[in-house]
Amino acid sequence: MRHNPPTSVPQFDINRSGELEVFVQVAEKGSFSAAARHLGVSPSAVSKIMARLEARLGAQLLLRSTRRVQLTPEGNQLYERGQRVLADLNDLENAASLHSVPKGVVRINASTSIGQLLGPLIPQLMRDYPELVLDLSFTDQVVDLMEAQADIAIRWGKLPSSDVVARLLGHTRQVMLAAPAYLAARGTPQTPADLMAHTRIGWNYQRTVPHWPFTVDGKPVEIPIGEVLRVNDGDVMRKITIQGAGIARLSLYHAWDDIAAGRLQVVLEAFNTGVLEPIHAVYLGKPDQLPPRTRAVLDFLKAHVDLRHAEQLPAEWMLAV
Repeated sequence: MRHNPPTSVPQFDINRSGELEVFVQVAEKGSFSAAARHLGVSPSAVSKIMARLEARLGAQLLLRSTRRVQLTPEGNQLYERGQRVLADLNDLENAASLHSVPKGVVRINASTSIGQLLGPLIPQLMRDYPELVLDLSFTDQVVDLMEAQADIAIRWGKLPSSDVVARLLGHTRQVMLAAPAYLAARGTPQTPADLMAHTRIGWNYQRTVPHWPFTVDGKPVEIPIGEVLRVNDGDVMRKITIQGAGIARLSLYHAWDDIAAGRLQVVLEAFNTGVLEPIHAVYLGKPDQLPPRTRAVLDFLKAHVDLRHAEQLPAEWMLAV
């Protein structure tokens, strides 16, 4: 008796979990290009994977337009069940790897001024975790963690509502600063209103608040920074302030060494609002599902970043102001 060959042969060479992950990202991001950015592949690769998945299943999963994709009923069913499958797979892998040695690449994004905090800690971090590879990027522009493919970003100030998870590292105060030579030539402002006669150094990116806050007689006062001098790099701002370019508002931790050495002088401290600004390490994903390499770096930063000195000026500095 002849036996007909099976009509369906298991295709073990197909990366079904990979296809499912790409499909779920397309469904969540709403477009091939957004999913491609998140996954670090080209939009054409995503398109080919989706076409292959639909051909293999014999069902249309997505309705495509020039800007967005929409799930068909079959696609919606696959999406709902696919999410659960991927979550179970992540749980399985994490259970196997939670206690493994942290190793691999960890990409950290931070401002140039925060690099001043991280720099002294890096040698100890590398000694503690010799199998880590650190990829450090410093920019004062706030980047999208997905687009930058960053595992961790260190951010100063109040965080906007987003899908990132934040771990508080500490707080810092902002202080008004100028070089002694600048103050000798232009005079020391006695009230916030006096700043209008001075060169004011501000930021030039869009998210910046265009004024400096003060408290005068218990009431909030805002002084416009104006268009006199603007930069996009915190360390550049610090350096040109030391050179006597004008008056700037910087984080106390950033200017600490310069104030202590007399290169910068604090002004208008009597009108400082005293508000403490938080510094966070932010990341994407669930805290209990982080890879060991990312968790190790986050735990290290939480344990070793010390900003207590940046919350208040020492008494001897206050007397000198």
